[in-house]
Amino acid sequence: MAKVIEQSAESLKIIILIMILIGIFFLSFTVGRYAIAPDIAFGILVSKIIHLTPFWPEDMEIVMLKIRLPRIMAAILVGAALSTAGAAYQGMFRNPMVSPGILGVTSGASFGAALAILLSLDAVGIQVTAFAFGLLAVVITYMIAIWLGKKGETILMMILAGIIIGTLFTSFVSLIKYVADPNNTLPAITYWLMGSLASVNDSDVYLAAVPILTGLFVLTLLRWNLNVMSFGDEEAKALGINTVRLRFCVVICATMITASAVAISGVIGLVGLVVPHLSRLLVGPNYKILLPASSLMGSIFMLIVDNLARTLFSLEVPLGILTSIIGAPFFLYLLLNTRKGWA
Repeated sequence: MAKVIEQSAESLKIIILIMILIGIFFLSFTVGRYAIAPDIAFGILVSKIIHLTPFWPEDMEIVMLKIRLPRIMAAILVGAALSTAGAAYQGMFRNPMVSPGILGVTSGASFGAALAILLSLDAVGIQVTAFAFGLLAVVITYMIAIWLGKKGETILMMILAGIIIGTLFTSFVSLIKYVADPNNTLPAITYWLMGSLASVNDSDVYLAAVPILTGLFVLTLLRWNLNVMSFGDEEAKALGINTVRLRFCVVICATMITASAVAISGVIGLVGLVVPHLSRLLVGPNYKILLPASSLMGSIFMLIVDNLARTLFSLEVPLGILTSIIGAPFFLYLLLNTRKGWA
C-alpha cells in the first residue's frame, strides 16, 4: 500500500511539472517587446489545429510562429538536455558538483564555434563545428582515461583528463579571440560565448532536436542502472551491471545532448548543476523519477530565464549571464552543505 501511495505521489509530481511547463510555454508567446494578448496567442495556436477565422493582425502570427516558437522550442530542448546530462553525470561520478562540461564538451564546442566564426562560416557551419569539436574533446578525454585508468581509477582519470582537455580548449578559444578582428569577429565570438537564443530559427531546432531527443530517450531507458551506479562500481558489478559499457553509453548520450545544446545556444553555465539538485530536492534521489523531473524542470527553468532575458531590459541580456547570477548563490549553498553529504 505504501509503495502504491509513493508511486502515485511521484506520478502527481511529474503531472504537475508537465502542467507548469505547458503554462509557461503558452505564457512565453505573450511576453516580449512586441506584446501579444493571451486570447490572441491562444487563437493563433488553436488555428493551427482547427480552422478559425483570424481576428488578429498577420504580423502577430508571424512573430509568434516564426520568431518566438523556434526560440521557445529551443529553450525547452536546451534546458532538458543540460539538466538531464548534469543529473546523469552526478549519478555516474557520484559527485554533486559535477556538471555537463566536466569532460570538456563545453570547452570543445566553444572552440569549434569560435573557429567557425573566425573562418566566417554560416550559422549551420557554426553549429556543426561546435558539435563536432564538443564530441572530439570528450573522445580525447575518454581515451586518456581508459589509457591511464587501468587500476580501477577510471572515474578519477576521466575527471582529471576532462579538466586538462577543457583547459586546453579554453586556451585555444583565447588564442582565437586574440587573433580575431576586434571590430567584427571578436564581438561575435564574445556574444556567442555568453549564450543566447536570439538568432534561433526553425532549421536550428530541427538540427538539434534529433540528437537531443535521441540522447534523452536512451538516458531515460538507462535510468534504472544509474540508481545502481550511484552506489559504486563494485556494487553495480555484483548486481550484474557491465559498468564499462554503461559508463560509455551514458558518456556518449550526455555528451551528444550537451554538444547539441551548446551548438545552438552557446555556453549557458550552471544549468546542469543547479537544476538536478532542485529536482532531487523535489522528487528525491531515485533516478526512475529524478531523470524525467530534471528534464522537465530544466525546460521550465530555461523558459523562465529566456523570458527574463527578453523582458528585463531594453537590450536582451545573454542567457549565460542570467543563469550564472541565479546559479552562483545556489552553488555556494551546495559548497556550504557538502560536508552533510547528499542523496
